[in-house]
Amino acid sequence: MSENTRFLLSESDLPRFWYNIGADMPVPPTPVLHPQTMQPVTPEFLGVLFPMDLILQEISTERHIEIPEEVREIYKLYRPTPLIRTRRLEKALGTPAHIYYKHEGGPPAGRPQT
Repeated sequence: MSENTRFLLSESDLPRFWYNIGADMPVPPTPVLHPQTMQPVTPEFLGVLFPMDLILQEISTERHIEIPEEVREIYKLYRPTPLIRTRRLEKALGTPAHIYYKHEGGPPAGRPQT
């Protein structure tokens, strides 16, 4: 008998925080450079392309970033999208860790996945 590899999360299981891997990196990533000056770009420069809240999230050094309630409500529209455990990858890596991924490339929202 094989073990489960697909796990459906309910709305109550939706995460409340994003994990920011940058907070745990031993060396911070190199900054984005302005294409003309080759100097690090400022949040104000990026502000013409992205919302400021997104920019602040991108440059944050906090380990956990709260997911806005508006975003969490939109996530609920796309349920259920299963978590899939990669048992063969775990075995190939020889890791005791459980590794999961979400495949978000299914049909458009509102249409059931088969």
